This record gives sequence, structure tokens and C-alpha cells, in this order.
Amino acid sequence: MTIVLDTGALIALDRGDRDTWSRLRTAFQNGDRVRVPAGVVGQAWRHPHRQVLLSRALKQSDEVPLDGSTARASGRLCGQTDTADVIDASVAVTVANSINRGAEVVLLTSDRRDLQTLLSALSASARVVDV
Repeated sequence: MTIVLDTGALIALDRGDRDTWSRLRTAFQNGDRVRVPAGVVGQAWRHPHRQVLLSRALKQSDEVPLDGSTARASGRLCGQTDTADVIDASVAVTVANSINRGAEVVLLTSDRRDLQTLLSALSASARVVDV
């Protein structure tokens, strides 16, 4: 299984949200892959010396680079869905790429509606969990 985290999930981890940490600990214990798009990290990373919990989570996660092809795919997705948040689009692209690799994907998000719109445009079916 692959777990993808959006900015809301990182903020929940940073604030010590017990449910989100429980899900993440279970994923790590099960050997699940945890993926975090780089733009998401940029949205949540503000005061590293105070973000010990977030740092701990990121050390065990795979950061997905926002490279040229991902940026272009995210921009196209925004154009296709008439949305503007390229970082949310990069989360959806990360989910779709994980599914294309044959993984069952769970998306932890605080932005269900927007992410489902983006995922739907990609025909990407993931289990969406609110944080």
C-alpha cells in the first residue's frame, strides 16, 4: 500500500494529531510506502527548529520531487479542471502515478473536495481519508 500526504496531513502531523500519527505509525510498521510531494513540504515547512514531529515524519517518507514533467502534468491538470492550485494538482498526480505502479493508494487530506475533483479528472481511484 502507498500513503500520500497533502499539506493538511503534514500540518496535522506537525500539531501532533493522534489519529494521523496512528495511521502513519501503522503504515511504517506495515512497510507501506509514504509519499509526500515536495510542494506539499514547502507549504508546511515554516520553522524547522520547532517542527520536530514533522521532521520525524518526513525522515521516514519519500519526498516526490516537483520536477519538470510533474510540474507540467500538474499545470495541465489545473487547466483541465479549471483549478489554480498546482500543489494540490501535484498531490493528485502523485496518487495517479502510485496507482499506475500497481499500488493501492490512501490519500490523507484536509481538502477532500478539491482533491476528488482532481483525481476524478485523472480517473484515479484512491481511498480518501480526511484529516
